Amino acid sequence: MNSENELQETIRRMVQPGKGILAADESQGTIAKRFAAVDVECTAESRRAYRGMLFTTTGIGEFISAVILFEETLTQSAADGTPLPQVLARQGIVPGIKVDKGKGPLPGASGDLITYGLDGLAERLRGYKEQGARFAKWREVYPIAEHNPTPLGIQANAEMLARYAAVCQEEGFVPIVESEVLIDGDHTLERCAEVTEAVQHAVFHALHRHGVRLEYMVLKPSMVLSGKKHPPKADPEVVAEATIRILRRTVPAAVPSINFLSGGQSPEEATANLNAMNALFSVQAPWELSFSYARALQQPPLAIWAGKEGNAAAAQQAFSKRARLNGLARRGEYRPEMEQDQ
Repeated sequence: MNSENELQETIRRMVQPGKGILAADESQGTIAKRFAAVDVECTAESRRAYRGMLFTTTGIGEFISAVILFEETLTQSAADGTPLPQVLARQGIVPGIKVDKGKGPLPGASGDLITYGLDGLAERLRGYKEQGARFAKWREVYPIAEHNPTPLGIQANAEMLARYAAVCQEEGFVPIVESEVLIDGDHTLERCAEVTEAVQHAVFHALHRHGVRLEYMVLKPSMVLSGKKHPPKADPEVVAEATIRILRRTVPAAVPSINFLSGGQSPEEATANLNAMNALFSVQAPWELSFSYARALQQPPLAIWAGKEGNAAAAQQAFSKRARLNGLARRGEYRPEMEQDQ
């Protein structure tokens, strides 16, 4: 299969009505914090058991089309010895891989950050393909402050995303381009909209410069939200209107799917906001409006599981529920009262 055919097949499987993406690519530092919150020691075995529990949940392929994995997870197996990427593939779920190597300060742009990991990326992708991965994800983050993000920060991060995406497509991988405007701080929703517009303009100009084929990528942006320290939170309809307005101005129609990150929202908030976008704008939007959630899908099952094998069935039920509710939100059919259903 040549690169073009590989990309067509992968994007077809990733972008399906009523389905979204599970982000299970937490670094060891991040998952250690989440395990600590439920009093679970973070070891290779506990990480394997937790992710294996999620991936073996019966029927999640009805609502989850793809899963982003951490590098370690590609090499791990379920309790029955089946490699975890194969566990996903058996449910019709496409395995993918986080390929960035974390972030640090951007020289010359105080307060801005830049992500590492381009060196040797093509060679790493070839190895990941042999292990079953078919798409990749790279995250750049944009803090909002009085002077951030700077013009340099916006341009440098866009360049990194475009270079990564071009390498991915050259190797037959669909790139998820994640441009996260952070929710931290006391900024208004209007300020977030201003930054998001500047960020997405820069990202797509860079993607064009590097010859990235937009038909074979997924955009993973944050929603337009006020900062966590700027109450009250906007209603879902307000979030939906602001978010779609900015994306219409900046994202070409050739992009097949926009899969939002949850970015610090509660599971219920993330589902309600996605639902509002699909209820109000899906007919008018040129792209699929979907999800690529981590905590918003995982927080309830992790709290129930708490490292105890005897809790696995209940945790899987909670995970299945969140996947199903977000599948409904993909169609604009979610209602808050559904949270009370079992």
